Amino acid sequence: MRRLNGWRLKRALAAMVALLLAACAPMQVKQHAGTASDESAQQAREAALSARTRWSLAAHIGVSNERDSGSGELDWQQDGSAYTFTVRAPVTGKTWKLSGNDGHAKLEGVESQTIEGDDAERLLRERVGWDVPLAALRAWVLGLRAPGATAHVNYDESGLPAKIEQSGWSVEYRDWYTDRNPPLPRRVFATRGSTRVKMAIESFDIAP
Repeated sequence: MRRLNGWRLKRALAAMVALLLAACAPMQVKQHAGTASDESAQQAREAALSARTRWSLAAHIGVSNERDSGSGELDWQQDGSAYTFTVRAPVTGKTWKLSGNDGHAKLEGVESQTIEGDDAERLLRERVGWDVPLAALRAWVLGLRAPGATAHVNYDESGLPAKIEQSGWSVEYRDWYTDRNPPLPRRVFATRGSTRVKMAIESFDIAP
């Protein structure tokens, strides 16, 4: 069999990379600024879900920036302000867990000893290398605007949020569980600068 020369090999590799990137690229969602009806429906969703403070989700999560990247299987348990955020690495099987509430955080499994502090986001950033806005993400994974900060919402053709811009983050919703009442996000992509947080949510369990 004849070998490809260097030029043809480079072309073949470039074409292969382009195909892989196209396959991995998330589907773009048509979006618009929204109508009064869209905003009213979103406020109703927010009121309904904000009142249900005990929930859990299972998801694939990936976090990357210009220095670090990581991914894993996420199990997120939320009960009011108390949370347990457990991530299992896909290759090594190593598991780490972040738990706590609004005033205290505990990180286990990253180092030989448990690490504690009063700022969960700082622990994640300094010990794991993940710059994840946990407090806001708690709302965003439900398709809600996080409380305490101005937000701009674009809507998709069905009237559900397509993008929430808040606190310097752009949060895009590429798919929804429309059979849930109210509907819940299936794919969430949050970006700020070079930081990207991608979640493919496999299941939700929300207490009544």
